[in-house]
Amino acid sequence: MLTPQELMLFALAALLLVLTPGPNMVYCVSRSLTQGPRAGLLSLAGVLAGFGVHLLAASLGLTALLAAVPMAFDAIRIAGAAYLLWLAWQAVKPGGAAPFEARDLPHDTPRKLFLMGFMTNLLNPKVAMFYLSFFPQFLHPERGQWLLQSLSLGAVQISISGLVNALLVLFAARVALFMNRSQGWMRAQRYVMGTVLGLLAVRLLAEKRPAA
Repeated sequence: MLTPQELMLFALAALLLVLTPGPNMVYCVSRSLTQGPRAGLLSLAGVLAGFGVHLLAASLGLTALLAAVPMAFDAIRIAGAAYLLWLAWQAVKPGGAAPFEARDLPHDTPRKLFLMGFMTNLLNPKVAMFYLSFFPQFLHPERGQWLLQSLSLGAVQISISGLVNALLVLFAARVALFMNRSQGWMRAQRYVMGTVLGLLAVRLLAEKRPAA
């Protein structure tokens, strides 16, 4: 199983990734701003259901791949680190995305809110890339039980994503107002996020894996 230190490092990475602007955050926040917090939470419920589908697919696929092709582990590790470096660049590049964006959306029924949140996440390439390229950084072949390790990581990631996005949904109007008035804070947040993601990528590339 995973050590407390490994879980803390993974939790930090999951937190940074959920704070990186993407379709899920933009959709849930936009729903909250245009239709109220309840609509945002219903949309978030759909997003979390989508996470479950991604998690099961990635966990089963990674378990089969890494058991059959041990050398694939290093290839996926390098790809995951490259993905983190790309996210870091997206955060710090000139004209990079702000951490809080929203768009106007029509009012929809609770069922449609849930389904649209589900589909937004299901079709989100950021989520699929995270599971497929980042999870293996924290899997330990010498400990066995690939699937259990992967599902444990997924539970941590989904919990963090749900909590952070729920807070953003509930306080969307206040957060949007604060960020629109605090351009300096927004720039600082982007640089801090980019720096931490970059350092995490370097650490993962330098880490030596024990043999199975």
